[in-house]
Amino acid sequence: MAKYLLLKHYRGAPAAVNDVPMDRWTPEEISAHVQYMNDFAARLETTGEFIDGQALAPDGMWVRYDGEGRPPVTDGPFAETKDLIAGWMVIDVDSHERAVELAGELSAAPGAGGKPIHEWLELRPFLTAPPTVTE
Repeated sequence: MAKYLLLKHYRGAPAAVNDVPMDRWTPEEISAHVQYMNDFAARLETTGEFIDGQALAPDGMWVRYDGEGRPPVTDGPFAETKDLIAGWMVIDVDSHERAVELAGELSAAPGAGGKPIHEWLELRPFLTAPPTVTE
């Protein structure tokens, strides 16, 4: 089994087919989208492929250690200048192909007008072991 992180972006990814921002969706459209996500996760729980997932608020900032005895350094928040992660899901699947299949299915969550979003999702494998160098 291999673990993958599925990332949903507020912005920064290529535009979705149904590219209506969520703040312009009706309450019913938002409920249908959330229900799709919940149903998807529940189905993967039954197959043992779901690990965890969360939606994230659009607020946030970068933080950096700035030396002993000094306060952490922050950059803002300046949400308009960086990609924001809308949410994530961790899956544990048998193959890369299965991870791609599930990401494709998740990208079809409904959006405005009840039509699939066909949004781009970032699929990232977890690092399992450091790469080895051969000569």
